[in-house]
Amino acid sequence: MPSKQKTALCWLLPALFVGEGLRAAAIAPTSPDGAKLELALRKLSVLGSVLYVAAHPDDENTAMLAALAQGRLARTAYLSITRGDGGQNLIGTELGAELGVIRTQELLQARRIDGAEQLFTRALDFGYTKTVEEALGKWGHAEVLSDVVRIFRRFQPDVVVMRFPGDGRGGHGQHTASAVLAAEAFDAAADPSRFPEQLRGPETLEVWQAERLLWDASRFFGGEVREEGPALDLGAYSPLLGRSFTEVAAESRSMHKSQGFGSAGSRGSVVTRLEHRAGEDRDDLFAGVDVSWGRVPGGEEIGGLLLDAAERFEPANPTEVLPLLLAAEERLTALADRGGESVWPEVKLAELREVVRGVCGLWLAALAEAPTGTPGGDVALRLEAINRSAVPVRLERVRVPFHETVAIGAALGDNVEWTLSLEVRIPADQPTTGPYWLERPADGALYDVDDPGLIGLPEHLPLTARFELDIGGRPMELEVPLLHRSSDPVRGELHRAFEVLPPVSLELAEPVRIFTQPTELPVQVVVRSTGPAASGSLHLALPDGWRVEPASAVFNLEPQAEQRIDFAVAPPSTSSAGAASAIASLAGSDHPMTSRVRIIDYPHIPVQTLLPPADGRVVRFDLERRGDRIGYVMGAGDEIPEALRQVGYEVALLSDEELAAGELSGYDAIVVGIRAYNARPAVRRHNPRLLEYVERGGTLVVQYNTVSRRGEGPDGIGPYPFELSRDRVSVEEAPVTMLLPDHPVLAGPNRITAADFDGWVQERGLYFAGSWDERYAAPLASHDPGEEDLAGGLLVARYGEGVYVYTGLSFFRELPAGVAGAYRLFVNLISARQE
Repeated sequence: MPSKQKTALCWLLPALFVGEGLRAAAIAPTSPDGAKLELALRKLSVLGSVLYVAAHPDDENTAMLAALAQGRLARTAYLSITRGDGGQNLIGTELGAELGVIRTQELLQARRIDGAEQLFTRALDFGYTKTVEEALGKWGHAEVLSDVVRIFRRFQPDVVVMRFPGDGRGGHGQHTASAVLAAEAFDAAADPSRFPEQLRGPETLEVWQAERLLWDASRFFGGEVREEGPALDLGAYSPLLGRSFTEVAAESRSMHKSQGFGSAGSRGSVVTRLEHRAGEDRDDLFAGVDVSWGRVPGGEEIGGLLLDAAERFEPANPTEVLPLLLAAEERLTALADRGGESVWPEVKLAELREVVRGVCGLWLAALAEAPTGTPGGDVALRLEAINRSAVPVRLERVRVPFHETVAIGAALGDNVEWTLSLEVRIPADQPTTGPYWLERPADGALYDVDDPGLIGLPEHLPLTARFELDIGGRPMELEVPLLHRSSDPVRGELHRAFEVLPPVSLELAEPVRIFTQPTELPVQVVVRSTGPAASGSLHLALPDGWRVEPASAVFNLEPQAEQRIDFAVAPPSTSSAGAASAIASLAGSDHPMTSRVRIIDYPHIPVQTLLPPADGRVVRFDLERRGDRIGYVMGAGDEIPEALRQVGYEVALLSDEELAAGELSGYDAIVVGIRAYNARPAVRRHNPRLLEYVERGGTLVVQYNTVSRRGEGPDGIGPYPFELSRDRVSVEEAPVTMLLPDHPVLAGPNRITAADFDGWVQERGLYFAGSWDERYAAPLASHDPGEEDLAGGLLVARYGEGVYVYTGLSFFRELPAGVAGAYRLFVNLISARQE
């Protein structure tokens, strides 16, 4: 294979052992046990591959991935067209790009369990769509297809499996689009006239024709599922795993915690059919495909050595097969160096070296004393190596990040720890780290990735240390990620990837600043030093027509310190909105600082560091409100409480105890957050107290709750019956009809007109009421193109002395985005009783 293609392939190498290798960049390094080693040894002799294609995180059939990767021992990958950026978040307030980062990591954690690899295109999940035409139109059909073709040509799958049927039965337009793209790429990847730029230049990919295209047939999508064709028993039991593939799948799927997809494992036979779509129609997945080393010219001898090693392997004495592995490694290295059209020499060489490491019980680690550093700053490193076998191993040298190669020349004795401490300086021009697809603003609904070699990569490659060793007389280079290790009293030993950050982080204290009067308000910027002391000046860039004092301000920061700087901002007298950008100039530097350091830390995924622009938003519009005190019942997590504080409300978050026995009458209104009845049992349990609060004269605004695919949702949440549905209006520009234009929630204190629905983001709303008691009023209606009006997005009813509101309108997106009309309507809902 051409050397340039090797570079493009390095990120596609499979992770054989949980916690090992580059793809486990931020989890604890471990050594595989005997069962994992035996499984990996057997996998070395299987040269078949499957690419599973769907649209989002959670769409993949994790049981099938596990059965293919750890049962059939095929190289298996899940290509998710998007990163799930447009979904909802059950575990926190992150939405959009931040949610996409969380779901990317959840997918990687899932793959570490089921044994598959993870791939993506540049497509941004822009939210629910009902048509494939909208999905492909927003992404750019040719652009996203080029990504899928590029991945086909890199991965070189023998078999491609679609999750969705491609005929619209998948529901979500992005689901159908994933199947359309897979089918088109099946042919286009083999056509040299399609995307020819991939076949030359830095990538030098080869055209690739997969053997067959299949659909993961399921009665879930309706229609008949034929009983012939390839079949997989997803419930088969693996003695080496000690579990069935459906049990593995439950653990894997439970990593999708932001979607609430924790599941229990099942046992017993579960046969699924794969329906033919293109290519040769055969009864077995790999029929007609040589999955042995015979498919690689010059590979027969290598295959014989690896089969012999697998047959002779004894978990209690793993090094007995090391001579066979080293002989295979020598021949495979020569084969990979010669290049060729096949990816297999490069892929299997990486697998084989990881097996050698495991057989020797070889522990290698590169640890940074601090989790982060800055360009030009110093960082203390600790290198560790332990050979836990009788095999002669010498550590010759180590190539360390930010440092020249360190010559070692030390023999590693059996179970004798070798360590070396270094102080290194990060180069002044060292790029910062972070999700590569977020480095530039998205181009519409497609992430802007300049380097084609990064397209498809699940995450940026970590900084690595390269250990050059002699193992049993065979030179070998092994890489490990540069990690920071810490200890938590509860969670124990923790690891995270070492990150390079800008010297200062800038953040607007309030990401959206609302001005409801033409009067001056303070806007505060927080400046933090991420490493050594830093000093400089700061200014705030605002839209035309806005004034700010002072023009700039000076900051002087001690190491790891922060300073808060207030700017007086005066809005124009008329409605206006735009970006507010914090920009810092460091002393002695011509490079402006414009980034915010955003840390995402959940226990089920590695710590994620994002560097978004230090931008906020200033919005000026007229607003009248009623009342002062709001009780907020947080659900799955949203940012509406802060949005309400922005316009002058005093907001208290209500605990389970306050719902049970607290005094609620002191609140002018109580707002129930998104999915609260789904996420908090106490809300369902104490709903009668909330309804009693309404009956006695309060206003209760309940935001959307979800229903299952079977139509099941929380029952009896309103004072009168209504049923939730999965109805939604997914087009954010969809026209809104005032069915009851003089209804109190539209009439005051702010008169709502069609203009108040301008500028909404992502959608109008979701999980509308499908049917309701006649005592509810439905003052609004909207619909997606070509559909009937839906009026269940806003229901209002008098109940006793108070007012009850259910709304599926997406206020949880609109208010944090600073959408003026959404504020005006939401304040009307809160003020409903007074009106």
